[in-house]
Amino acid sequence: MNKSTITFFERKFPSANMILIKDQLPILVDSGFGSDVKDTEQLITNAGVLPKELHLIVNTHYHSDHVGGNFHLQKNYSLPIAAHKWEANLINVGDAEACSAEWLDQPVEPYSVDKMLSDNDEIDTGSGVLQVFHTPGHTLGHISLYEPAKELLICGDLFHKNDIGWLNIFREGVNAIQRSIESLEKLAKLRIQTAYPGHGPQIENPLDTIDMARKRLEKWIGNPEKVSWHACKRIFSFTLIINNGLAREEIDNYLLKCGWFQDFARYAFQTPPKDFVQILLDEMIRSGAASWHNNCLIATTPYQAPEQQWLKNNIKPRDWKTQNLLI
Repeated sequence: MNKSTITFFERKFPSANMILIKDQLPILVDSGFGSDVKDTEQLITNAGVLPKELHLIVNTHYHSDHVGGNFHLQKNYSLPIAAHKWEANLINVGDAEACSAEWLDQPVEPYSVDKMLSDNDEIDTGSGVLQVFHTPGHTLGHISLYEPAKELLICGDLFHKNDIGWLNIFREGVNAIQRSIESLEKLAKLRIQTAYPGHGPQIENPLDTIDMARKRLEKWIGNPEKVSWHACKRIFSFTLIINNGLAREEIDNYLLKCGWFQDFARYAFQTPPKDFVQILLDEMIRSGAASWHNNCLIATTPYQAPEQQWLKNNIKPRDWKTQNLLI
C-alpha cells in the first residue's frame, strides 16, 4: 500500500514552486530562490517534515529559482541533491555556464550534486517510487517526475497551467522547440490525474494542458520571433523582480551589460542593442509585464523582493572555485 502524501507549495516569484513527498524517505523537489531559504525551511517544517529529516532534494533543472535553497540546506543539514547528469556535471565542476547564471545575471550560491539522474531512473520514496523522465527543452537537463501509483506528474518548467517554460535558444540550442514538443509528447502517453508545475497553480486537466502547450510550440516553429519575445519578457521580468524594479536611468547600462540582452538584440531581432532597449521597454509596458512607478520599472506579477544585502553578494558559479565556496 502506498502511504505517501504530496504537499504542493505554490510560491511567489522569485521562488519556483516546491513539492514535498512525505514518505518513509521524504523528498523535496526544488528548493526555491536563494533569498527565500528561510521561507523554504518554514514551509517544509509546517508541512510536518524538518529539513534535517529530508532524504533527498531533487532539482527539475538548474535555474536559480529552482536550486537557490540548495546551498543552505546542503550546508546546514548535509542533504544530498539529485539532478540530471548533464547539469550535475556543470554544477560539480563550477562551470561558469552552470545555471545559465552568468548569461542571465542571476545569483546562485554553490552546491554539489550527489546523485546523477538519467531517463527512466527511479527514486525510492520508501513505499513508492518517482520515475524520472528526461524532458529537455527549457534546459537540456530538465527532468519531470512521475508517481505512477497516484498518477501525479511534477513537470518543472516544461509547461504551466497557462504558459510554457521560456526557451533559451542561445544556451540550449535552436532545436529547443522540437525538444520541448518531444518532451510533451513523451509525457502525454502517461496516465496523469494532476500535474504540479514550477510556477502557478496545480493542473487538474494535465493532458489538455499538454496538448495546448504542444500546439503553442508548433505555432512558434513558423514564427521564431515569438520564442524570442516570450523569453525576453520572462527573463527581464525576473530581473525586475530580484532587483525590486530598476530606475529609469539605470536600465540602459544594466541591459547593455547582459549576455541575454545582447544575444537576443543582435541575433534574434537583428537590432543594435542600444536601439533594442526602448523596443523591449515598450513591449514590457504594452504586454502588461511591467509598469512604471515613480520612475522605476516594476514587474507586474506578484513577488517577494529579495533582501538587498543578500542580492549584493551576487555569487555566481564563476565565483564558486575562486572564493573556495564549493562545499
